[in-house]
Amino acid sequence: MTIKRHIPNFITLLNLLCGTIAVIFAVQGSLIMAAIFVAAGIFFDFFDGLAARSLNVAGELGLQLDSLADVVTSGVVPGIVMYQLLNNALPGVPLAENTGWDTNQGWWEWNFNTLALIGLLISLASAYRLAKFNVDDRQTDSFIGVPTPANALLILSFPLILTYQPDSFITDLILNEWFLIGLTFLSCYLLNAEIKLFALKFSNWGLADNKLRYFFLLLCLVLILVFQFVAVPLIILSYVLLSIVFPKKE
Repeated sequence: MTIKRHIPNFITLLNLLCGTIAVIFAVQGSLIMAAIFVAAGIFFDFFDGLAARSLNVAGELGLQLDSLADVVTSGVVPGIVMYQLLNNALPGVPLAENTGWDTNQGWWEWNFNTLALIGLLISLASAYRLAKFNVDDRQTDSFIGVPTPANALLILSFPLILTYQPDSFITDLILNEWFLIGLTFLSCYLLNAEIKLFALKFSNWGLADNKLRYFFLLLCLVLILVFQFVAVPLIILSYVLLSIVFPKKE
């Protein structure tokens, strides 16, 4: 019984492990590897709750541990990635080659554009959203505000688009500092906005109760097949718009 009770927590810790590894890659500027480990962490994040419900061992400890892991995987990492994107987009001096503890640079000096720190607002907004989720009993069968994993996928999709789908218009847009700053503030707003979004949890498989979910999943499949990584921002946008246009009836 004791081992069964800790299985969901172990899965949650795998989420946290992936998130901490992603932090290391993001700090180093390896944004593709960061995206891979964030995706793996989100995968574990989905299954820890499923395991807890299936084994009937859901509890307060698991809820708090899940949020702590999500703060890292879906909060800290996208904030650092946005910082890296802004640091590349903003005009300034290129990063020095030696940034270790043995550098001759003084502790009061830094080799990045301080305006890029705006990207870390995503981490703060994500932590606030997760704290609200833990004390908000309205989010049992729906979400209020964009979930942090969805927001993390949105931010992490941009390095993937830049790498695997280079297009002059899209590249110029993503690396435009005003676009990135605007996206940062929009992301922070959507995370904590009083917008009710439908959840993808199925209580049954009936078409009548899940028409919107089935349509959204089909739309996701079509967008991914057509647009590949560019589909991720389109999917998040569609998710928000569908929730607003077709609100759940109480």
